[in-house]
Amino acid sequence: MFESKYSKLLTVLLIIGIIIIVGALLFLGIYVIRNNQKIQDYEDAAEQFQNRVSDVTQNTEENNIATNEIAPELGVENIVVEAGQQSPSSSNSNTQTFHGFPVAGTIEIPAINLKSVILENASAEAIEEAVGIYDGAGLNQVGNTTIAGHNYRDGRFFANNKQLVEGDRIYITDNTGKKVTYSIYKTYITSPEDSTHLERDTQGKREITLVTCTDDTQSRLIILASEQ
Repeated sequence: MFESKYSKLLTVLLIIGIIIIVGALLFLGIYVIRNNQKIQDYEDAAEQFQNRVSDVTQNTEENNIATNEIAPELGVENIVVEAGQQSPSSSNSNTQTFHGFPVAGTIEIPAINLKSVILENASAEAIEEAVGIYDGAGLNQVGNTTIAGHNYRDGRFFANNKQLVEGDRIYITDNTGKKVTYSIYKTYITSPEDSTHLERDTQGKREITLVTCTDDTQSRLIILASEQ
């Protein structure tokens, strides 16, 4: 009698254990799928942005060729807008948003397999969706531009920045279609109160600074990169 009750108890416990394990695996599977979808979302948005600005740049070049061909007949001075520079007709033609936030450009870091849109600002709400511009001259402008992003444990955004080393490349595409290559020359950890990385003399070069939290969230990982 006692053995029968004990056997039934073990069976019940086994069933409960199986249910818990299956539930945990199901929850983990859903979590991984949703996380991968989030990553795919901002990667797709980056690809869409690059395609859009590429089309704008190509159209601008074609318009310049056409203008140069007919300008002498009209007796007007030729004005050519080089690739990577905005013309009045294209300045608003490549506007894009990501989850309701304006996109300023894209960032690619092959060393950590990152490709993402860069939002125009790094507000608390915006950087829940992607990395954003925190401070500075603007993407691919002379001077320093700081880009902030979260260090999420699920691997999104700047979670893998700690793996970056001096010499790694960062590619920034701005909203005119210009793509600039930057090379990392310094990485360091500092306190949240330290803002010396924001304003510095770049000696006439374009530079970017990537900012994120350390894994324990107590400090900040700073990465400095200069144009090549």
